[in-house]
Amino acid sequence: MRADRLLALLMLLQTRGTATAQTLAAELEVTERTIYRDVTALSSAGIPVYTERGPGGGIALLEDYRTNLTGLSPSEVRALFMLSIPQALDQLGVGDELRMALLKLSAALPGSRRAEEASARQKIHLDAAEWFQAEEPLPQLKMIQSALWRDLLLEITYQSDFGADVPMRIAPYGLVSKSGVWYLVAARDDHIRVLRASQIRQASICEEHFIHPPDFDLPGFWKTWCAEFESSRPQYQVKARLSPRLAKTLSGDALPIPTQPPSLAPDGWQIVSLTFESLEAARDRLLGYGGAIEVLEPLALRHSIQDFATQTIHRYSTDSIG
Repeated sequence: MRADRLLALLMLLQTRGTATAQTLAAELEVTERTIYRDVTALSSAGIPVYTERGPGGGIALLEDYRTNLTGLSPSEVRALFMLSIPQALDQLGVGDELRMALLKLSAALPGSRRAEEASARQKIHLDAAEWFQAEEPLPQLKMIQSALWRDLLLEITYQSDFGADVPMRIAPYGLVSKSGVWYLVAARDDHIRVLRASQIRQASICEEHFIHPPDFDLPGFWKTWCAEFESSRPQYQVKARLSPRLAKTLSGDALPIPTQPPSLAPDGWQIVSLTFESLEAARDRLLGYGGAIEVLEPLALRHSIQDFATQTIHRYSTDSIG
């Protein structure tokens, strides 16, 4: 553990130049006394680290002690350090390792490149989390990952969509994180299945190896599976008119992306085709937009929305308060 801390201390000094013992102690979650002991250890190992007292002082490395990483252009440096640690990697427990790898890379950059790194971090931030999405409990994720790396069979208890607990003996082929949700791709009885990781209630590793198919391509399988899953879902087509302001939200998650390019009416409203899973799903989604959207087809949905709107008007037009 101390060796890891000494390496982290060295990387911090290479990255930041002069830093106070207090700052380094907070970063590494140790005491200032431990930092000074580590500085002595680095000096004893021949690393030119020194301390300077007084205002503006601190702990630093000699200026010429650098391991320069050459060959990276400014645009490549910016692209590299736009990356943040995805939540999925933190859930797998490799976030700290990736942070350390980026720190080592940052420490090896020449001084001019490190300024570009800091600028990129402050100007671009990637947040992959969806709005209002609670994090799923994943108590078995580490167990699954361990079996995955070692090509060992797993005994699991899986909660089906109907709430029943189903025991399974599976060969884990791969893990996929999609929009913050983890899925396990696994073989059971010579069939490949996709299981939602949060529905795996119990898991234990069998000390029995399986042969991972050498021609199995996880990204390719996942792309094909997603396409088949999307095509198999119930589809309810809706033709609607959108106000100009509401039409701008189509680039986000407020409504499904139109299945066809919208046409523009003379009054500036857009006529679009949208896809939902059912009449009920379409009605519940579209009622929230009030008069900013008008359903043209199918008539059943149009009448259903009219009925719900009439019920709402009737409820609020009666003196039911008090």
